[in-house]
Parts: sequence; structure tokens; C-alpha cells
Amino acid sequence: MARAQGRGADNDVPVSARPPAGMCRVWLDGVPAAQQPAPTDCATAVRNRPAKGRVIFGDDYVAPKRRDTTKTSPAIKGFAPSDKKRKPLQFP
Repeated sequence: MARAQGRGADNDVPVSARPPAGMCRVWLDGVPAAQQPAPTDCATAVRNRPAKGRVIFGDDYVAPKRRDTTKTSPAIKGFAPSDKKRKPLQFP
């Protein structure tokens, strides 16, 4: 049975062994998770991938950001929303 290399073929990789977003990891087939090589940059992982291994991309596992539904109006990051109603600015 042929197995796809790279992205999408890593269902057997434990969640705890997945590389962080923006990094990659060479995954050696038949080797326990605790003995796998450490995460590295993706260019190095692709360049050093052995014949019996594949590259696991950390970006494949980034969970989509959930929207905060508790806020009623959009806010600018770093600024607290004001409870006061203000008059709009008048320009001459």
C-alpha cells in the first residue's frame, strides 16, 4: 500500500508529538514518538528527510481561531470600550 508523503498523511502522529505552528518535524516510520527527531525549521526538515520518513508540518494543526461572542461591538486591540456616548467630532 502506497502512503502519501508530507501534508495530510499524518493521522498516526500523536497530538503531543506534532510540531508547533511555523515549524516542521521529520517523522520516521516505525519509530516510537518519544524517539523521533525534534521539531526544526521546515527547510531543514525537507532537506534532511530520509527515505523511510516524512515531514510533518506544524501549520497543518493550527486550530481555527474562535470568535469571542461575548463582545457586542468590535474593539480595537489594546483599548477598552467606553460606556459613555460621545458626540461625533465636528470639523470646520
